[in-house]
Amino acid sequence: MKLCVIIPLCALITLTQQAPTQDQCLCDLTNSEKAFPHDKLSTVEDNASKCNSNITPKKTLELESLMLGLERRLPQMEKDLSVLEREDDGELYGVLSLLVIENELTEIKQLMDKLNMTSRRHQHLTTDTTEQLEDLRVKMAELQEYDTLQVVKRQQANQRLKRDLDQCKNEHHPTPHPTQPPQGICPHGRFLNITGPRIYTAGEYPGSYMYGAWGRDPKPEVGKENWYWLVMLTSSNIYANYVRLYSSLSSLIVGVSGPGNIEIHSSNPTTNTIQGPNVGLYGGALYYNCYNKYDVCRFNLTTKTVTTLQLPEGTRFTASKTPFNNCVKMLRSLLFIYLFIYHSCICLCIYFRHNSKGNFCNLDACYSYTDLDLATDESGVWVIYTTTQDFGNLVLSKVEEGEPPTLNQTWYTSVYKQAVTNTFMACGVLYATRHVSKEVEEIFYSFDTSTEVEKFNIGIFIKKMSPNIYSLNYSPVDQMLHAYCNSYMVSYKMLFG
Repeated sequence: MKLCVIIPLCALITLTQQAPTQDQCLCDLTNSEKAFPHDKLSTVEDNASKCNSNITPKKTLELESLMLGLERRLPQMEKDLSVLEREDDGELYGVLSLLVIENELTEIKQLMDKLNMTSRRHQHLTTDTTEQLEDLRVKMAELQEYDTLQVVKRQQANQRLKRDLDQCKNEHHPTPHPTQPPQGICPHGRFLNITGPRIYTAGEYPGSYMYGAWGRDPKPEVGKENWYWLVMLTSSNIYANYVRLYSSLSSLIVGVSGPGNIEIHSSNPTTNTIQGPNVGLYGGALYYNCYNKYDVCRFNLTTKTVTTLQLPEGTRFTASKTPFNNCVKMLRSLLFIYLFIYHSCICLCIYFRHNSKGNFCNLDACYSYTDLDLATDESGVWVIYTTTQDFGNLVLSKVEEGEPPTLNQTWYTSVYKQAVTNTFMACGVLYATRHVSKEVEEIFYSFDTSTEVEKFNIGIFIKKMSPNIYSLNYSPVDQMLHAYCNSYMVSYKMLFG
């Protein structure tokens, strides 16, 4: 009995001693799922990125701008033809009228050629994009098969649920309209909102002349009701010595200037030529910041004469006499004390004499040589600037026509100029903008000259086509706001109610 127990125990000991010892535990894992194709996902992302870069709002607006130019040009052509039919004498008048109509037909043909070329380009782009999108859809459907945990499906369901909740919430709490500026005296009513862009064009100098301004004359001369003007800073992005005219919007878009340039002076820059991008045209005269002065210049396009209007002492452009004289007195009194103080005061005097000290600014930088902003609206010409006495806040003055022009009433605001990117006037109300992002600018401030009420919560947003807007000009002729952005001309429709 005892022997039977001992024998199996010896066998167990023997087996245990024969088992091999191992330092690591190895296991084989067999995955029944297919490996995720990361290279295919990367290809899809690259194709989607290329598709986004090919389809931009700028390309759509190019076609809309051409259509708008043609839409405005054809009624004018019909009007000219009806005049010719009524007043044709078969002799000199008829010949001249036919020449005018021939020129108009040539411009319309150029506009239609550009429109056809752009349309063909857009058709090819649409076809290619459709094929790319279909290919992307198929590839994404294939990739979705790897989502065995259905994460994507749950995300899509959550997005649909969130959209439905937001829609339900908006139905019970409608989105408030932007805060409306005061009524003032405006034939159009109150400024409610802005839409667009309606026009986006590079004109005849695509990619050149980053700084400038353009628009329409609110008080045009007879026969020039449809004309547009353009000022480009052609020297160092600071100076200009001429204004360029276009007989119609289509001429501007196509880049054909019939009237051509009207030159202020043959040299650029020189006395009384243009400095900075903030200029305006009113009553056949160009108003701008005179070269190297804190004066407003008025250039009569017909007589080609320049008259000037000096702004108050202390305007943040060049040195006012008071700080400069005080600086000289200080130099004299301290000359015999410390030599280094003398040199410091010299530097201080030079600082006071520098231009471009009261500029518009965004979060990153300031727009050089924007000390004076000349704006036009239904009532005439305005100059927006700042002074040392007002601690850099915006100052608004009415400019009266004449030879020379004169300064009328002045208003003082509480908005700091370097917190503003641009200003414009509409119906006697000053509006100021600020930078929100590369895509958005906000009209955030208004000052009504009739009530002297200012508001900081306007909340009207401008969709930008370029990161920077260097000038804004309101046109009361068609209630359009014209912007000059990195060599492009853009316009927006202002909505009044």
